[in-house]
Parts: sequence; C-alpha cells; structure tokens
Amino acid sequence: MQDTIDLITRYYAAFNAGDTEAMIACLAPDVAHHVNEGAVRVGTDAFRAFSAHMSRCYAETLTDIVVMATEDGTRAAAEFTVNGTYLDTDAGLPEAKGQTYRLPAGGFFSVEGGRITRIVTYYNLADWVAQVSA
Repeated sequence: MQDTIDLITRYYAAFNAGDTEAMIACLAPDVAHHVNEGAVRVGTDAFRAFSAHMSRCYAETLTDIVVMATEDGTRAAAEFTVNGTYLDTDAGLPEAKGQTYRLPAGGFFSVEGGRITRIVTYYNLADWVAQVSA
C-alpha cells in the first residue's frame, strides 16, 4: 500500500513540476488514460501528446492532495484542488483570456508491477466553464 501511495505522490509531484517525463516514468507503457469528458488514450505516446496539449492551454498546480490506496496496492485514489490559468483557447471551450480557476478534482488509479496502468481523472466541467466564462 505505501509503495502505491508513494508512486501516486511522485506522479503528482512531477505534474506540479511540469515534468511530463517524470510522470511517464510512473506509468506502464500501455497505460489507459481516461480523461474527464474525453476519449481514453492508451500508451505513453498518447499521454505525452495529451500533456503537451494541456501545457499549451493550461497552467495548473495541484494543492491539498490526499492519496489513498487499497491494502494490496493495486488501486488508489487521490483528491486535490486544481489551481489554474487558462492560457490558450481549447477547441470547443470558451475563449482563453488568462482566466484563473479553482476546482475540486480527483484521480483513480490501477497499479501493477510498481507502475500506473490506469488513470481516471474527474472534475466538474460545468463548474470550470462557469469560472472561465464569468
């Protein structure tokens, strides 16, 4: 269990550092990345492309991170707050004008062999849209 908590903590520390390659080091090569309101992306190449897109459109830092794991370490969850700035308009979303936002969010994980095999991210998109549209 503690190894999984440490793995997820490293993953989010890498996110906050803007270090995509350190995030990828936590992932299995065939990771399934379930994005909020989006298609499942499979593999580290797809994850890398998604991260590049996100870095172009958003500057985000996660705070108040709490990580939990099952006793056998095969599943984990995290709750956190996303503190962000909308940098560049993302297709199908409101126009970016440097708006800031703050959202509660969560992540759910499957872990095997010391690597993350599945990530599911959730936040309230309607709340985000309301914040950047205000």
